[in-house]
This record gives sequence, structure tokens and C-alpha cells, in this order.
Amino acid sequence: MALPPASRLLVGLALILARWDDRVRSRRALSRLDTHMLRDIGLTDAARQAECRKPAWAA
Repeated sequence: MALPPASRLLVGLALILARWDDRVRSRRALSRLDTHMLRDIGLTDAARQAECRKPAWAA
């Protein structure tokens, strides 16, 4: 049985908010990496800074 439109909207919104929260947490963890760890994953400090400056809704 399909969900009513309002329920589908709320589920969709919850999924979007969860995705944004995941991005915020990932970027926060990325911001804490030192230069050696960044090198290990193939990122420069400039790339990290650019990623960490993005808002939650930006992929």
C-alpha cells in the first residue's frame, strides 16, 4: 500500500535532512585531519578547505 502524499513528503524531507547531516559530519571529520592523513587519502589542504566550506546541501 502506498503512503499518503503528506507522508511521502515527510519521509522525503527526513531523507534529505539525514543526507545533509551526514555531509556535515563528514566535513567536520575531514576538517580535523592533519597534513599526513590528507596526503594518505590524496587530498591537499586547499581541497579540504574547499570541501569544508560547502554548505550541507551542496554535494
